[in-house]
Amino acid sequence: MSDKRNILSDKSKINDANQNDTDPNKLKDANEPKDAKHHRITTLLFLTIFVFVILLVSIIISGFVSYFLMSQGILPPLSEIRFPVLLLFLLMVSLLIGTLLAILGGDIFLRPLNTLVEATKRVADGDFSVRVETKGSNEIKRLTESFNDMTKQLASIEAMRNDLIDNISHEFKTPIVSIRGFANRLKKKSLSEKQRDDYLDIIILETERLARLSSNILLLSKLENIEKVFEKETYSLDEQLRNAILILQPQLEKKSLELDIELDSVQITRNKEMINHVWSNLLENAIKFSPEGATIKVSLKSNEDFILVSIADEGIGMNLQEQKQIFDKFYQSDHSRVTEGSGLGLALVKRILKLCNGKIEVASVPGEGSCFTVTIIK
Repeated sequence: MSDKRNILSDKSKINDANQNDTDPNKLKDANEPKDAKHHRITTLLFLTIFVFVILLVSIIISGFVSYFLMSQGILPPLSEIRFPVLLLFLLMVSLLIGTLLAILGGDIFLRPLNTLVEATKRVADGDFSVRVETKGSNEIKRLTESFNDMTKQLASIEAMRNDLIDNISHEFKTPIVSIRGFANRLKKKSLSEKQRDDYLDIIILETERLARLSSNILLLSKLENIEKVFEKETYSLDEQLRNAILILQPQLEKKSLELDIELDSVQITRNKEMINHVWSNLLENAIKFSPEGATIKVSLKSNEDFILVSIADEGIGMNLQEQKQIFDKFYQSDHSRVTEGSGLGLALVKRILKLCNGKIEVASVPGEGSCFTVTIIK
């Protein structure tokens, strides 16, 4: 076994936890309320200055206009008797100039918002490719940045939805076409008894594949629509792993596989059925991709903070690209396509562990095997 398959040490896990505590992204999130308050103050100050400048410019221009009109004899000289008339004139001029300046300035100030409104209408019509140029005041910039982030997420979700529909259609179509083909062959009277039995076995396998695919899709859909697991119980994790191995004993014997088991005694409080799905899937994959006579290593370690479960095989392994995509829905590598499967198993495992306050990592070398390490926070 290569060193990549060894279980991560407790010290490294604790260091990872400490690093997560000082994660700059988390610190950034913690400072967001202060930043938002700062942006609001900046915008308010900008609006106040904007209004003040309009009033100041209006007064200055009206003063110059009044002085010019009085110097030309159009307006009478300033006196106590004529002061109310002059004051009224100044107010009218200031109001007119202030209104014009407010219209011009408001149009400039509100132009980014009008652009955003038009972009929102396009999004409502289903165009998620629209982007808005980031400009204007701090508050407007933050609004447009959030809008652009939203459209990116919507576009990503739309692409994932289309891919999901295509993948589901493909995964259902393949066994259905196979069943139809072999069912048509069974209608031939010239078939021998052995051929007939072989075709029936294939039809049974394909129907089981369809049933399993439907169950996995429903389970994944259910898990993605919940954010917290409430049904929990305390049980022996090492005993659960032993039972999962025992259930798969016929498959192990069929390929003459050896087991190297090292399990600490560990109690855990989680959803027992969901966690059992994790072990079943990982063990089945290890058996599926192991050559005959190989060894599968199963290890369970625990410390004060973490529970570590490692399942390693001596199978075909994966390259870096496959390791990056292995947990995606419906992803199947070129090697896995020749075996039975739908590409949903590891996606389910990842989602279950996320709901159960855990995570999964893979280390693999092509031609040497793979090691899946599950970390569960106590």
